[in-house]
Formats: sequence, C-alpha cells, structure tokens
Amino acid sequence: MVPDAEIREKEKRVRDFIQSRDFTGVLLKRQANFSWMTGGGLNLVGITTEMGATSLLITNNEKYLISNNIEAPRMVDEEGLEDQGFVVMTYPWHEEQEVGLVKSIVKEGVLGSDVPFPGAVSVSEEIARLRYSLTAEEVERYRWLGERASKALEKTLHETRTGEKESEVVGRLCNELWKDRIDPVTLMAAADERVFKFRHPIPSEKRIDRYLMVSVNARKWGLIVSLTRFLHFGKTPGELKEKYLANVFIDCVFMAATQPGRPARQVLNIGLEAYREKGFPEEWKLHHQGGSIGYTGRDYRTNFTTQDIVHENQAFTWNPSLTGTKSEDTILASSKGVEMITHPVSYPTLAMTVEGVPFVRPDILAKSH
Repeated sequence: MVPDAEIREKEKRVRDFIQSRDFTGVLLKRQANFSWMTGGGLNLVGITTEMGATSLLITNNEKYLISNNIEAPRMVDEEGLEDQGFVVMTYPWHEEQEVGLVKSIVKEGVLGSDVPFPGAVSVSEEIARLRYSLTAEEVERYRWLGERASKALEKTLHETRTGEKESEVVGRLCNELWKDRIDPVTLMAAADERVFKFRHPIPSEKRIDRYLMVSVNARKWGLIVSLTRFLHFGKTPGELKEKYLANVFIDCVFMAATQPGRPARQVLNIGLEAYREKGFPEEWKLHHQGGSIGYTGRDYRTNFTTQDIVHENQAFTWNPSLTGTKSEDTILASSKGVEMITHPVSYPTLAMTVEGVPFVRPDILAKSH
C-alpha cells in the first residue's frame, strides 16, 4: 500500500500547479509521471518505453485513470488505483476513445499535458519539476534500490573472469537485478581499448583481457539510480590509477557542491574547475557531466544555460570522465548534507574529504584472473 501522506502531497503539488496556470486539469501519459503520481505504480508494457499504456487525468476535485480494456484490470487489481481514489474510465481497445473521454471531463476548460495532445498545452518540463523533491517515502524506496543495485553490480564484477564477453557480464548483471524485478534500463560495458575509445560503449561481444568498465541505470517503482564500476586483472598500471583517482576527486567536488538552493549550472562550473585543478582542462568537453536524476535517467543534463536550482531531497548523478576512466554514483542533495544512494558495498574503497565533506568511493577492483 502506498502511504496516504505521499499521495496527498503529490495531489497537492499537481493541483497547486493546475491552479497557478488556470487549467481545468492535467493529463499525465509519460511512464515516469505515472510512477511518480501513483507512488511507484507501473503503466508500461515494454520496459524502456517513455509513454505509458494508460493515462492519468487530474482535475481540481477528481482524478481519473483512462485506459483501454486490456490494461484496466491490472491497473485496478495490481496497481490499486481505485483504492487510491482514481475513477476508472475504460474504452474498448479497438476504439480510440481517449481524446473523447478527456474532453468529456475537461469540456471547454484548458488542459495541460506532459506530451503533445489534441487541444492541450504542453507542460512537460513543469510537470517534471514537481517530481524533483522526493518525499520521505520515496527516499526510503530509493535507498533500498541504491543498495540492491550496488550489490548486484559489484557481485557481478567480483564473479567476472578473463575471456568472458562484455555481453555475458551484462547478462549476469541483468539476472541479478531481475531477481528483485529491477529493470536495467540502460547498460554500458567496455573491455580494454574500448574503455578509452568510447564514452557511451554499448555492450559488445568483445572478450575481456585486462580492463573492464560496466555502467547501469537501474529502475524500480519508477525510480532510477546510475552507477559505474571498474575491474582490472592484475596490478592496475600507475598512470591509470592516478587518472582514476583524479576522476574520483572531480566527482566528489561535483557532489560536495550539490547543495539545495544552489543553481545547477553553478555546480557545473565548480566541477569544471576541478578538471583544471587536476590537469585535465579540456576533458569535460568530451562528455556531458550528468545532472538531476529520479524518475528518468537524467531529468536534465546540466549545461551553462540550465535554469534549475538544486532542490531539497533531489537526486543527482554526476558522471565526470577522463579518457579511460569514469566516476558515477547516485546521491541525494539535502540540507543535512550529501547522502550516497549508491555506494561501494563489497568493493575496495577510497576515502577522501572535499570541501569538508567526507566521501568513501569505490576503487578499481583488482583481480588475479
């Protein structure tokens, strides 16, 4: 059961937004917004689809589930939407009636929508901002997910052997995640020279000789965490070790600077100064540096024109990279300080303090074979 307090808070945020824009209602069709509004429900069929298979319509006084007759039974029986107070409106799958049903509720009023919809005002970014500050209940779910995803990735790499394909390793990672019905929505893996050649290495059938990077975006209840880990067979070369340490430092600078009330673009500039401090002033240009995360892999990738500020209890994943290395974990920004949502569990660790903030970060795992 989803806590009543969480549902009431989200209804309040949406209805305050409706009133601020003089809308009659807001239509939510994106999978991310469905999961957020229902406290972790799923209206997807394909795990990587952006659009859900059902829609939510929120007005000042009511909230509706609009669904074809295929999806409606599961929405009621397993997602419990009637128990949450949704009025279920169903139409035959072979008759496209969604537009008509929405119009019958909104009538001549103004409708906002998180996707292009006939007669509606597009408010996708505004709706996304309603999700940024996580409720206490969401934070508890997020902690659970971060712990499980961290364990799954590190267990997978502990068990990796030389000669395995990148795709075999990723397959075992997916198996670990699916034990807890965690969706691996983005997967990257690179062995040896591929780590140095590509910032976004999709898993291939290349066999591992010495060096391996694996990254995953893992999702449960709609919430997503991102993390990356490295493995080296034999002693890690000194130059690579130094570069990795520099990269971890840069990541810690980003995280320490991620404070509620601070403009996100200011955090970016602080992080870029760390690149210069470590002697890599141009490397940031080769890959985005990350940004806000939560119900999408990145709510926004922070750049020099980003207008958003950091919110209380907002999640971030920064992913600075120096050629051949990367540092990536998910954090929660809070007035109490940075909280690591993903973190080293069974990996060797590095301890460092940046701007008075202590961090324990994953090291490169060294294995003999």
